[in-house]
Amino acid sequence: MSDAHSASDTVLVTVSGPDRPGVSSVLFAALTAHGVDLIDIEQVVVRGRLTLAALVATQRDPEGLQEAVEQAMDSIDMHVETSLHHGDDPSPRPMSTHVVVVLGRPITARAFGAVAQELAAVGANIDSIRRVADYPVTGLELHVSPDPGGTTQYPHGTLRARLVDVARHAGVDVAVERAGIARRGKRLIVFDVDSTLIQGEVIEMLAARAGSTAEAEVRRVTEEAMRGELDFAASLRRRVAVLEGLPATVLDDVAAEIELTPGARTTVRTLKRLGYRCGVVSGGFTQVVSGLVDELGLDFCAANELEVVDGVLTGKVVGDIVDRPGKAVALRRFADSFGVPLDQTVAVGDGANDIDMLSTAGLGIAFNAKPALREVADTALSQPYLDVVLFVLGITRAEVEHADEAEGVLRRVPIA
Repeated sequence: MSDAHSASDTVLVTVSGPDRPGVSSVLFAALTAHGVDLIDIEQVVVRGRLTLAALVATQRDPEGLQEAVEQAMDSIDMHVETSLHHGDDPSPRPMSTHVVVVLGRPITARAFGAVAQELAAVGANIDSIRRVADYPVTGLELHVSPDPGGTTQYPHGTLRARLVDVARHAGVDVAVERAGIARRGKRLIVFDVDSTLIQGEVIEMLAARAGSTAEAEVRRVTEEAMRGELDFAASLRRRVAVLEGLPATVLDDVAAEIELTPGARTTVRTLKRLGYRCGVVSGGFTQVVSGLVDELGLDFCAANELEVVDGVLTGKVVGDIVDRPGKAVALRRFADSFGVPLDQTVAVGDGANDIDMLSTAGLGIAFNAKPALREVADTALSQPYLDVVLFVLGITRAEVEHADEAEGVLRRVPIA
């Protein structure tokens, strides 16, 4: 062995070709014959095409190793490239600082290219990419870190703001989170109800029973409140007042008509499998929301109570109102009761009255939300499927469906 090779050399072996059993076996038989040490390895299969990269260290005859590997791969009709570096590995695998999840239906090459270009512009290097979902949207998860050759150190807020702006113009959603164990440490999730866990607004469904004029007034006040133009407590009293005189049976009628947001059952079912505490904090009404708690097996609930006297709605609420600050208080209370630190909580909502709750949670997700909430949320989603939340949390569609299949509840509803 020459002096040039007296120290350990590193060889990067990259194999590509049709995916089939035995490729790794043949490669590592050749590597074993040369007594190498494995430093790093990564493999990906896309549409039946395999790419496998192995970084190894050898202290003898690296050129002979390269030749042996090429012959072994040629024997099974696989393409191989090798590159030799004298000395220790010059480029250890970086520690990603952020995870960027790109969601779309579809994700066009233009959209992804715009995201990649913006990452480069802020000095972020893409360390790895994997697909996390193919249904009901396409989801790609990128792990990024500062460019090792650059000087830019991007702040978290700057990275998110710039990517969200690019994504808006490109027609996709982008979620930005800090990488690391904290991302996988979430343990409690709180959902708003109206236009988040369910489709539509319960107060509007109730007002429809009081006539078209009442329904129109409630819808107008609701929109003002959701945009943050009207105090929620005041708006709630104004809207509830139009219900005066309705029989209390309308509560059961409306509860029976509620439609869950697509993906709601999958989301709750999956998170409960993972040990999450799941519940709702709603500006709606306990008499209606309680049915959802039972149906979905939720762990907790906070909502407003409509006053009923002699079987008739009085047009008033009783007790403390669950308003914008009240939602944050409820989140803190439930987190404390289950012994979950706030940084391990998630809140999902759509309106201005959810601002405090999302700001309090460790991760705040705006779901098809009004601008006032989108501006303060950690992540804003515009897809109409609640299970997209799972992909933001790092849970893949394949993992969800594997668990569903094991329980016999797997199904994919055709999407128009």
